[in-house]
Amino acid sequence: MRTLTANHTMPASMLRDISLAPEGHRKIEWVSQHMPVMNMLRAEFAQARPLEGKTIAMCLHLEAKTAYLALTLQAAGARVVACASNPLSTQDDVVAALAENGVTVYAWHGATAEEYEMHLAKALDCCPDAIIDDGGDLVGMLHRDRLEQARQIIGGCEETTTGILRLKAMEEEGSLVFPMMAVNDAFMKYLFDNRYGTGQSVWDGIMRTTNLVVAGKTVVVAGYGWCGKGVSMRAKGLGARIIITEIDPIKANEAILDGFQVMPMQEAARLGDVFITVTGNINVIRREHLAVMKDNAILANAGHFDVEISKPDLQALATSTRVLKNNIEEFVLEDGRKLYLLAEGRLVNLAAGDGHPAEVMDLSFSLQALSLLYLIDNRSRLAPGVYNVPAEIDRKVARLRLKALNIEIDELTPEQSAYLASWEM
Repeated sequence: MRTLTANHTMPASMLRDISLAPEGHRKIEWVSQHMPVMNMLRAEFAQARPLEGKTIAMCLHLEAKTAYLALTLQAAGARVVACASNPLSTQDDVVAALAENGVTVYAWHGATAEEYEMHLAKALDCCPDAIIDDGGDLVGMLHRDRLEQARQIIGGCEETTTGILRLKAMEEEGSLVFPMMAVNDAFMKYLFDNRYGTGQSVWDGIMRTTNLVVAGKTVVVAGYGWCGKGVSMRAKGLGARIIITEIDPIKANEAILDGFQVMPMQEAARLGDVFITVTGNINVIRREHLAVMKDNAILANAGHFDVEISKPDLQALATSTRVLKNNIEEFVLEDGRKLYLLAEGRLVNLAAGDGHPAEVMDLSFSLQALSLLYLIDNRSRLAPGVYNVPAEIDRKVARLRLKALNIEIDELTPEQSAYLASWEM
């Protein structure tokens, strides 16, 4: 039963069950012990209170690591309101714990499309000064339905490749009305979160859900960006044979030199045992591919939206469907072949797992927090558009991570600095 819980400074939260909060608190406590950069920033923010008086709306996967970001922003003085960027990744106990900590939350696991839209709208009804988005849903609603409100927003940060693509399209057509920080494109984000985080968490989700061996199987990875690289690298380490499908000739060459086969999806479809889409595009696996797949092929998506594997085509080809176990749906085709879709085609690492490791999200969420402060501090000189994270923020997070690990590195000598700065030496 869904319940409401009051908040003294913000409207009431909407959540599943406040009594689940104790387990959520324990989850948040666990990840906080493995997020040292965020811990250092939280201590710094608690002293300086740089977000005092500001309301920040977050649309992110509501699990423990994201909750710790919300609490870190709260420690900086912000009033924080949170909604979910994916209904299947929402953890109701974490939502309850956030509400008990004074964060206004609109989310529950398994929200319908209508409920999901309502939660987004409720978050924006709190009149945020700035936003943190994951996939561009808050930005989209502001520009589609609330343009006058959008013009009052200082700006925001975007976490994902998918979201950045949408923002750049808006910027290109001149429709983006406030500045957005492309956190996804920062070195300390995509080199670690996209590659190591996605690589590990995708296979965590697949293996936890299927309980099948990976070694010896043929894995088809659609997309060889940083997420695709991570998924492929982990699959190789688990003993799989890897096939890459790509549209970019440069990335295709990179995959070849990394030791993987490259071919069109139509050819790979006949060979794969496990398919993982990581492209950010629509209908990457569709009717003509599904029609030739092996019996018992497994389909999983690691892109932001559940559109990369064509679920309408899968339904149209199937003579019967059933849920075999949690997060595994069986589709029986006319000739008796069976295909299995994991986590409804949503992000398999979050819908069927706990998402990226805490140590990885420590870096991404530190970038989010620092980029948000930069945006607010520099709002008078940032016109509407998409901005890269400043190099000094990227390097600050890198330095703090090394400090947390008690690792020191070399520094340039004055002679070396002069050499690098001169064309005559």
